[in-house]
Order: sequence, then structure tokens, then C-alpha cells
Amino acid sequence: MTTAREPGLIRRGVLWLLLLGPLFFLSYGLANSYTAGRSDIGSLVFAWESHMPLWPWTIIPYWSIDLLYGLSFLLPRTRQEMDRHALTLLTAQVLCVSGFLLWPLRFTFERPELGGLFGWLFDVLMGFDKPYNQAPSLHIALLVIIWTLFARHVQRQPWRWLMHGWMALIGVSVLTTWQHHFIDVPTGALAGFVCVWLWGNRWREAGIARVAKRWWVALCYAVGSSLLTTVAFIAGGAGLWLLWPATSLLLVALNYAVMGSGGFQKNAHGRLSSASSWLLAPYLVGAWINSRLWTWRHPQADEVCDGVFLGRIPWRNEAAPFAAIVDLCAELPCPVSKQVPTELVGAGLPAIASEQPKQFYSAAPTLDLIPPDSHLLQQAAEAIERLRRQGPLLVCCALGYSRSACAVAAWLLLTGRCKDLDDAERLIRQARPGIVLRPAHRHVLQQLGAQP
Repeated sequence: MTTAREPGLIRRGVLWLLLLGPLFFLSYGLANSYTAGRSDIGSLVFAWESHMPLWPWTIIPYWSIDLLYGLSFLLPRTRQEMDRHALTLLTAQVLCVSGFLLWPLRFTFERPELGGLFGWLFDVLMGFDKPYNQAPSLHIALLVIIWTLFARHVQRQPWRWLMHGWMALIGVSVLTTWQHHFIDVPTGALAGFVCVWLWGNRWREAGIARVAKRWWVALCYAVGSSLLTTVAFIAGGAGLWLLWPATSLLLVALNYAVMGSGGFQKNAHGRLSSASSWLLAPYLVGAWINSRLWTWRHPQADEVCDGVFLGRIPWRNEAAPFAAIVDLCAELPCPVSKQVPTELVGAGLPAIASEQPKQFYSAAPTLDLIPPDSHLLQQAAEAIERLRRQGPLLVCCALGYSRSACAVAAWLLLTGRCKDLDDAERLIRQARPGIVLRPAHRHVLQQLGAQP
């Protein structure tokens, strides 16, 4: 169902453009002029880039980002979405211009003289775009932000495929117009996705971690990030790709220290946001492999009672037998889709259904290695009790041994199926012997069981 558009958004978008447009040209121009007079300008060029072709016609998609920049302000349907989009663009501009000043690089290829329309477009471009502002590419950073917004709003085919194709062509054009070296592209994409991730978080839910274990886990990930960063800069060349997993681990550390489970940006459809998926990709691959390795001898879910199963986060084929899923995993996607009518949702967590077979889904994401809080466990227990009526229900987390076991224990206690925590743990362990309920988990569950 399409969300109704809030009134006054066109005027709000125009006001943002009137602010961002002059600010862009002013900051970009001043950075160009300042860098042109410096003596410490370097370059970072890979040998294979000498074979990069010059395709003059790609100046058209290169220029088109200016048009798409303006059109992007027509897409938001709420003031919040409009403001977040504008602030994301502004943050990218500040981040990239700061990079130009702190790490000045120069484009080193000499472009031959070009005539006709394409030559004229290059001449206009070079009137204000000097070869000193390279990494991170502001062009690519803005492309990532605009592409993300268009992908969210352009759903109909063939327009969606056409949009993706044109956006990809813009990305290629920064190289085929000889405007940027390769290093500018991944660093620009990184800057863009960081900005999208930053403004996609719910800051009202963020806060300094009060659980010591969260700080310990955050420190471990931060140390891993620091080691990878050091190796990347020592190795240089292809070793710079290690900055990707380094950034991934740093953001995971930030999630544990400040952002919480919301920093993974898992939505009510079981998917991570595009920004989280790209930024955290190295970590996500590792987390998925870890999930499969720990459970390869026991991949199947186990029935605890009354059609409620406990297991790891499923593959799509493993999810198929279940009518509903309650998911406690924040860091990995779950294969479900499509929202169901609100009357089926009730007062608890959001329910989602896929077309074939009909499958309901409730997300209660929580951090790995950290006991869920009592409020979340109560929500998860209510979702289990509600959705189990649809048929066999899977309660899952990455491994199916701790977070999800905690949620099932909460359900057994709150519904009176077990008289106390020991009874609940005994029942769960009979079904799935490998569960891990540490003292911290038991403490939260005992508090939950003591509630009237």
C-alpha cells in the first residue's frame, strides 16, 4: 500500500536545494582552489589503470547526476524522509571535502582534445572541476545516496531496471571520462554508504551501553578493525581492500557500544538495509559462515512443545515448512517478505507474510552474546503465542542456542506452560541439548517470571 504524501514537501525540497546547491559549489570550489596551490599533492594510481578507455559519450551520464540530484527531492513522501535525505547529502559533502583537504590527490592522466557536443560538455565541466579532488569521490558518494533513494521509490518494471542500469552507468562514467582514478570509487562508495547508514539509524534508540559485556565485545571488534587497518596501509596496493572489513568491524563495534541492535538496520521484512548490507558485508559473510559451522552437525530445528520449534536462522528451503518465524537475530537476514493486513498483527511485534507459502514473521532483533532485555523478551513471547496459531512456528537466532532459547523460555514462563525457569530450561534442553543459558540470561528470565 502506497503511503500518502505529506503536504508542503515540494516547497521543503526547493528550500533544501537552495541551501545545498550554493553550499556545494562554494565548498567544492574553495577546496579545489586551495588544493591547487599546495605542494604536497600526491597520486595513487594502479598500473592497470593505464588501459582504462576514454569514452567521451559517458560525459552525458556523468553530468546527469546533477539532474538526478534535483529530482531526488521529489521522491520523499514525508518530512522526515526529506530531511534525512538532505542531511545525508550534506554529510557526504562535508565528509568528502574534508577528505580532499586532509588527503589531497591529483588525477594524472592527460585527456586529449575533444570536439563536438561531448568536447563542449568536458570544457564546461573543467571550468570548475579541477583534477585535485579525488578520494573519496564526491560524485560516487552522491550517486550512492541518490541511487538508494530511487531504489526505495521506483518499484515498477521496466523503470526499476532502467533506473539501476543508468545509475550503474553513472558509476562507470567517473572512470571512462578520465575524471577519477580507481581508488576514488570504493572510497566514495564507502563515504556514501556511511552517510546513508548514519542517517538511517534511529538515534532516539541509541545510547551508551550500560552492560559491561557490550563494551568488551565492542573492544574486541575495535581491536580487530585497528589491526586490519594497520595491515592495509603497510601492505598498500591490493592490501587496501582490507579497509573494507576494517570498516565493517568498526561499525559492529559502534553498534555494540552505542547503536545497539538497531545499528544493523534489520527491518520488519527480515532484511538489512542496503547500507548495512554493503558496509557490513565482510562481517556478515563471517557471521553466516560461523552460524553454519557451529550448526553443521545439527542443522534442523527442534520442537519444544505445541508446534514451537527452536533453531538457527534458516536458509529459504529450511524456512519453507514453517507457517511463522520469530527472529531474534539482529546481524543476519531472514528469508521472508511482504506485509500482512494490520488486523492480523495485534498489539505486539509486526507480522509479515510471503505469498507462497503464506508465512508470518516477527522481528525482535537483539545483539549476539548479549542477553535480551526483559521488554524485548516479553514482546517475543507474545509474538510466539500469537503466531503459533498459524501453524508450525520457528524461533531462531544465528545458532538457535542462546537468544532464541531465551525467548522460548520467556514464552513458556509467561504462558504458564512451565512453573519456573528450571522447568522451562529442562524442557528446552530435552528438545535441543546444546542450548546456552548463562547466568545473565537466567537473571533476565527470573525477573520476567517474577513480574505479576
